[in-house]
This record gives sequence, structure tokens and C-alpha cells, in this order.
Amino acid sequence: MAKVLGLGGIFFKAADGDALSDWYRRVLGFEIQDGWGGAMWPHPQQGFTLWSPFKADTTYFEPSAQPFMINLIVDDLDGVLARAKDAGVEPLGREDGDANGQFAWLLDPAGVKVELWQPPAGA
Repeated sequence: MAKVLGLGGIFFKAADGDALSDWYRRVLGFEIQDGWGGAMWPHPQQGFTLWSPFKADTTYFEPSAQPFMINLIVDDLDGVLARAKDAGVEPLGREDGDANGQFAWLLDPAGVKVELWQPPAGA
């Protein structure tokens, strides 16, 4: 039977796409592609992709006023946060005690909350 296999991408409008792409390149190490200005990755060998609606009154996306959040799988949360700090970006918070792995949160220049997730080994 035909079925969806996972998240194929995140597409959104941005007032200054070039500046936003540059922020993701500098802060999170995205390899921004010439021509179309996006990034592409093969699906990671660990972790998974979620699709999850939240209640309309959730506070989980705060301090972002956007109605969505981006979750990015990372292989080295400490390394990504060090890169962000070098670019002048401090995390909004961090959680190391979750059974699903380690998490940290940033706010991008468009006001989108970015959740960084390092799955536990073998996930």
C-alpha cells in the first residue's frame, strides 16, 4: 500500500531569504546550495522524523511567535552549540536528561524556534 515515508522538507516564506540562509550556514553549518539557496541531507542513520500537531495554546514554541518550530537532528550537540556560540548565538535552553536524547533550542533571525536533537546512541 502507498504511504508517506517521512518528512521531505521544510518550506517557508522569509522576508530576507539570503540573510536567513547565511545565518543557518554560519550558526548551524548548513551547506547552502548555489542556485536555489537551500540545504539537503540524506536521512540520518539514527533518529527519526516526526509529524506532530500541538495544541493551539501550546507554549512549547515560545519565545517564538511563529506557529511552527523546526527540529534538526544533530550528531554532536555540544559541537553545534559551540559553533552557534562562536557566531554569537546563545541557546534558549538545554535538556540532557530526556530518554529520547539531548535537546537544545535556538531562535533564528526570522523568529523561528529551532530545536536541536541528538538522539541517544543506537536510536
